[in-house]
Amino acid sequence: MSIHFNVSELTRTLFHSLGMDHERAPRPLNAEQRLLLECYLAGQIPQSAWSDYVFEMPELARHAEARRRQH
Repeated sequence: MSIHFNVSELTRTLFHSLGMDHERAPRPLNAEQRLLLECYLAGQIPQSAWSDYVFEMPELARHAEARRRQH
């Protein structure tokens, strides 16, 4: 069995886990992600579910944080 790693993905994951990627501008969200973000910010998505979404799509956390800073 062999395991192959994508170095850039590992680096990105490490920076994300350490919270060092906040300076990077978040990538634009697609329609589904925008809807999830709006629902979360409106309080319609519980934190436990939001954590699952963020695990799958880390960009959501960046956008949520950026929106909180604007208000």
